[in-house]
Amino acid sequence: MSLLSERPVPARLPVTALGPHFGAEIHGIDLARLDDDEVLALREALVAYKVLFVRGQHGLDDAAQIEFGRRLGEVTAGHPVHDSGDVAPEVYSLDSQDNGFADVWHTDVTFVRRPPAISVLRAVVLPPNGGDTNWADSQLAYESLSPGLRDFVDTLTAVHDGTREFGYYLAQRRGGRGNVWEGEVFTALTPVEHPVVRVHPESGRKGLFVNPGFTSHIVGVSEHESRGILDILYAHLTKPEHVVRHRWQPGDVALWDNRSTAHYANRDYGDRHRVMHRITLRGDTPAGPAAVRR
Repeated sequence: MSLLSERPVPARLPVTALGPHFGAEIHGIDLARLDDDEVLALREALVAYKVLFVRGQHGLDDAAQIEFGRRLGEVTAGHPVHDSGDVAPEVYSLDSQDNGFADVWHTDVTFVRRPPAISVLRAVVLPPNGGDTNWADSQLAYESLSPGLRDFVDTLTAVHDGTREFGYYLAQRRGGRGNVWEGEVFTALTPVEHPVVRVHPESGRKGLFVNPGFTSHIVGVSEHESRGILDILYAHLTKPEHVVRHRWQPGDVALWDNRSTAHYANRDYGDRHRVMHRITLRGDTPAGPAAVRR
């Protein structure tokens, strides 16, 4: 573990840990009015705790959410494929009345070469109850594997493919032309390969980097073996002791490190309305243990 994840967050950033390893709440700050030191402290807290929940952000709108994101990093398009509709192009609107659900464990946009580093999600419309979101700590999950299994998965590569989730949408609703991503118009969901174990570029910690939403198979093994390996890793990743669950309240904002987490939004609120607005920050190319040792 690097010194970054061990360095204490400044006391004036009121962080309340939700457990011994993962997740924290922050009260009494205004994300639209942080000074530079507070932004840096928030970024360090995010690497250390992996998901942060900030209450009471009632004055935050899309423009302020985007501006806050720009202070943390480089804001991307809201999504490579989805039309932003009547919101800013940097915003991905998850609207339950337009099939905006995320009820499968996933890590955001891992089907591209450089998946986002950080996601920022704001509650816009909430049902009276239900609609909680769960996050899993991929680093804790990796570290709690048996040593032999850790050594084995360190060597593996997986394919990530967004076709199942977004292929029809890109072809039929967007006419084969998505949004500008990495400086180019996104026109094809070409599968990419990522290491099964990712070394975090800031903390140096290893974490599982596979997810049921976008990982299609393990490279170099049979389909049966691939399915078995992934099933073991998914079940381990989402064990209760690796998961934190957030019950949304009006004014809530969640920030998570997309390089060290997966998440799942509960779809338990029937036909009641739920709208969440997400922005993402540009990431780097995932590196595995072998690449880091070179």
